[in-house]
Amino acid sequence: MNQFNEPNVDKVIIVEGKSDKKKVAMIVKEDVEIICTNGTISITKLDELIETLYGKEVYILVDADDSGEKLRKQFIREFPEAEHLYIDKMYREVATAPENHLATVLLSANIDVYTQFLDRG
Repeated sequence: MNQFNEPNVDKVIIVEGKSDKKKVAMIVKEDVEIICTNGTISITKLDELIETLYGKEVYILVDADDSGEKLRKQFIREFPEAEHLYIDKMYREVATAPENHLATVLLSANIDVYTQFLDRG
């Protein structure tokens, strides 16, 4: 039972919600798997997810709010290999952060983005 795994994709970005996933997918140029946790995630689900992530580059991109921080702490504890990406606290949510800010955050992690999102100020 492996609902998370997409074959031949080495980079995985974990976000909280569907709107976050849409926003990130629009900006990212390379082939990445974007996984939605739909907010908090149970330990069982997290363990299942982690099993599918070994050997991949995993990035955690969650909201700068309490539920996002709770999820981030869970990943730090259960999957310390993951790299954490942070949006500016003033934007609070991945889905509402400006495209150019998200593009810069993703690019800083060596994730290829569409350049038109870097030009907006």
